[in-house]
Amino acid sequence: MKNLEFDFSVDKSTKTVSIIREFDAELSLVWDAYTKQEILDQWWAPKPWESRTKVMNFEVGGRRFYAMVSPEGLERWSLQKYTSITLKTNFKVYNAFADKDENPELPGSEWDLSFSEQNGKTKVSVSIYNESLERLEKMIEMGFKEGFTMTMNYLEELLATLSRK
Repeated sequence: MKNLEFDFSVDKSTKTVSIIREFDAELSLVWDAYTKQEILDQWWAPKPWESRTKVMNFEVGGRRFYAMVSPEGLERWSLQKYTSITLKTNFKVYNAFADKDENPELPGSEWDLSFSEQNGKTKVSVSIYNESLERLEKMIEMGFKEGFTMTMNYLEELLATLSRK
């Protein structure tokens, strides 16, 4: 494995999680992996769970409504609303857990994702601001760091496969 940057930090005083992850792939491919449903569902869940998107329209004011589904069929729904998009550079979403009928469980979190490419490697910087410390602590308790690390590794494998096509 090449030396690719990965940093994960939690700041409870600002209720923020910061993640930096570098991928050995072109920016356009990494951008598509985050913004196209058919690619996103291939990696956006820690195995053995699967990501299943019910609705996704990647545009300002649009949304992604999806479930992480366990092998036993247990569904954990989330609703994301796209609040800002700068093509291939940055997008922001408001994220909340939800029920199967798209009713959000507030408070939620604001995700700010930035993309940059240098020497064929793409860096993704993610800042997740939680509206409450309780929500941040719940994320940590649920194994967010371990799950997110796992999904980043799946994305890396998927990007390697897609790069070869």
